[in-house]
Amino acid sequence: MGKYILGRILNMIPTLLIVAVIIFLITRMLPGNPAAVMLGPQASAEEIEVLTEKLGLNEPLYIQFFDYIGNLLQGNLGNSLTYNMPIIDLIMERFPNTVILAVSALLIAILVGVPAGIIAARKQNSIFDYAFTTFSLMGVSMPIFWLGIMLVLFFSVNLGWFPATGMGSMDEGIGDFISHLILPSIALATIPTAQFARITRSSMLEVISQDYVKTARSKGLHEFFVICKHAFKNALTPLLTVLGLQISSMLGGAVLTETIFSWPGIGLLIIDAIGKRDFVVVQNMVIFIALIYVVVNLLVDISYKLVNPRIKYSSGKGGTK
Repeated sequence: MGKYILGRILNMIPTLLIVAVIIFLITRMLPGNPAAVMLGPQASAEEIEVLTEKLGLNEPLYIQFFDYIGNLLQGNLGNSLTYNMPIIDLIMERFPNTVILAVSALLIAILVGVPAGIIAARKQNSIFDYAFTTFSLMGVSMPIFWLGIMLVLFFSVNLGWFPATGMGSMDEGIGDFISHLILPSIALATIPTAQFARITRSSMLEVISQDYVKTARSKGLHEFFVICKHAFKNALTPLLTVLGLQISSMLGGAVLTETIFSWPGIGLLIIDAIGKRDFVVVQNMVIFIALIYVVVNLLVDISYKLVNPRIKYSSGKGGTK
């Protein structure tokens, strides 16, 4: 187990390096001078020249690359010219807000989607199962930007129950903070809820037909213990895969949700940086998001062993078998 984890951590390094190389090449292959793009058409030639030198864009490409990689290895992501502060400080300021929104949405998705999937499997081919299938299909297919706008129009504009935008402040009380959190959490949780429910239903249908589940029932165990202790635990592995993907996606910035509700997370930061042509922020945020994905995938792989001890790890290749 320890060798596997070490191998996976070492495998993260070339993955992040490849991402860094791709982002570096893309930003340098864009037409025009990035400094001129950042300053806009009103900038003078002198201003463009000063910014070009400040960003090191006047250096040969290989020197720019090694400077870029060297700064990444030192944890130096550079400074944002738009926000006039270090990018790492921007991330530390915005990322906790994204974590709050992501955790809230995941709690809703798990608390609603997983029980719904279990009940649908238990009541296969019933009215509940057909209704569940319909609503889960709608949840997966529903565009998040449309749902977000509809939630704002109905609950904020028409009913006035919740604020339409912003994050709220704890200084105004926990109620103000929660009221700002409800609508974006619901919007962000819609697709994961439907996916968790569908995966849980499929896994449970496969498991509850197994002999060990029938044996547990024949012993007179209560149905609740049969489902929770025997069936659900063995149906959990596919759900962990989907959970890992959703966590990575949400922590990587719920761009549409944060934009619609003006939630000050890293998704909104990326959109603002693109709009303000701050390519330094954009390229380093992509690296940060890639780091989130590889770390979450590592944690999901480790959780497989905890959930199902029968999984064997191949320490030599850093994989599973």
